[in-house]
Amino acid sequence: MHSNTSRPLLDIRYEPDDKSPVSISLGLGLQLTVVGISSTVLLSTVVFRASGASETYLAWAVFAAIVITGAATILQSMRGRRFGMGHILLMGGSGTFVAVCIDALNVGGGNMLGILVIVSGLIQLAVSQKLSLFRQILTPTVSGTVLMLIPISVMSAIFNLFEDVPIDRSPSAAPLIALTTAATICGVYLVARGVLRLWAPVIGIVAGVLIAAMYGVYDVSQIAEASWVGFPEFAWPGLNLQFGPAFWTLLPGFILAATISSIRTMSSAVAAQRVSWRKPRAIDYRLVQGAVATDGLSNVFAGLSGAIPNTAYSMGASLTQLTGVASRHIAIATGLLLLTLAFLPKLIAVMLAIPGPVFAAYLVILMAMLFMIGVQMIVQDGLDYRKSLITGVSFWIGLGFQSRLIFPDIVSEFAGGLLNNGMTAGGLIAILMTLFVKLTESRPKRLTVALDLSALPQLRTFLNEFTVRRKWSREMNDRLDAVAEEILIMLVQQYEADKQSGKRKLLLLARKVSSGAVLVFISTTGEGKNVQDQIALLNDQVEEDLFDKEISLRLLRHLASSIHHQQYHGADIMTVRIDHPRDR
Repeated sequence: MHSNTSRPLLDIRYEPDDKSPVSISLGLGLQLTVVGISSTVLLSTVVFRASGASETYLAWAVFAAIVITGAATILQSMRGRRFGMGHILLMGGSGTFVAVCIDALNVGGGNMLGILVIVSGLIQLAVSQKLSLFRQILTPTVSGTVLMLIPISVMSAIFNLFEDVPIDRSPSAAPLIALTTAATICGVYLVARGVLRLWAPVIGIVAGVLIAAMYGVYDVSQIAEASWVGFPEFAWPGLNLQFGPAFWTLLPGFILAATISSIRTMSSAVAAQRVSWRKPRAIDYRLVQGAVATDGLSNVFAGLSGAIPNTAYSMGASLTQLTGVASRHIAIATGLLLLTLAFLPKLIAVMLAIPGPVFAAYLVILMAMLFMIGVQMIVQDGLDYRKSLITGVSFWIGLGFQSRLIFPDIVSEFAGGLLNNGMTAGGLIAILMTLFVKLTESRPKRLTVALDLSALPQLRTFLNEFTVRRKWSREMNDRLDAVAEEILIMLVQQYEADKQSGKRKLLLLARKVSSGAVLVFISTTGEGKNVQDQIALLNDQVEEDLFDKEISLRLLRHLASSIHHQQYHGADIMTVRIDHPRDR
């Protein structure tokens, strides 16, 4: 965030904490439900049938997966201390785990799958608690690249749905159905105003289904055969707690899949925050922690029940971008619908009967919106030659792996074919390149002091030595000194306002960059306001009285070229760049 830049308003009708009308909540919730339930049922079917599991076990696993994803989606809409993020974050079956889950079932059956999925969930819970340790790797560049690659990794499957019609139907059926759906959604969205625009996806799906019915593509036989209310036969496989050689052989694949799934959840959580507020805010990483923790908790329950693991989908951010509705009541409605549908097989059949071309056209539009969210995330963070190279190389390598154009024989045998997924491959490349950049940067100078105003002389001495060694001007030294003083005052005031007990430490990292210096302040403070957002408010004319109340913020805005404030549970991290006076 550049401290001298105003931020435009987004076209948001309902922010996360606003209560959207019941009709809108149910309407948009139903759209997400169709996506979530279809993906979860499809992935479960692929995993258990590919491993030769019984139909009884499959029915139980599908039921358990739908219940868990519904409950997890509701939990994501909450804003607790450690779980949930208070935004629309749809949960569903994770494609990242498909290959390793099939291996686990083939080697040790459902009880082996269960314990490995539980371990994966525990890994994600651990990652969520220590997310601040990954702050230099999981950058907006990495998250944005992952979001751009998610559509690439699923587009082949989506495009295959365009031809998912009976072979005895007219050759023009599939193209006309898909075209009607996509054209209706785009047309309504581009032309309509007000509430009607919110219903563009629903109107498009209905239009596509009507055309499908005219061609005899909408199959109602499965709907007629399904029961209204049902509960599957109990088929819990138990847990294999022997931890034998098979467990340790399969564990690395699950650890890698859990890491990739966590990155996807982080990216989805960041994307949800980016598009949910009229006035863009700094990313609250405490909410990202809550999202990853909820993902991990849902996977613990998935393992206990013998179902496939979950992950967070980015569809909520796409739907918000498309409709302007970010109310978390949409997620609550989605979760309740999923929980209800788990016991209503006939209604599940109605959703699953939506023809492939209709579903594909809808998903293509959502994926296009998601791709652009990733692009916006990267651009808004500020592009330089390093970020451009990381994004470009990671994206094209991910596309190459996804298209089976890069050493397909070797890649297909590595880690169970995990790198065949473009999001996984490109995401890992982005992380490795980012890590390389961090490791090759000059090592910062470090100082640890008590988080107290009495530490100010130590900070001044440290920064004076830092500038003298680099033969910088006195004016540059004064800039660093003034920034450090204002940051220290803010952190101490926040610490005192939170009424925390015990001693707190402040770690200061100072590093030279081409334009000047970067200071990183790491403290264990509480739940105070985000400084980055407070500085942005200074640009609003309606806040004229802030001049007298927020002198420190105005001084920081004047002295610093950029300020990034990352808030985690248990840690506050402020990264401030100060350019040489002649460059400003």
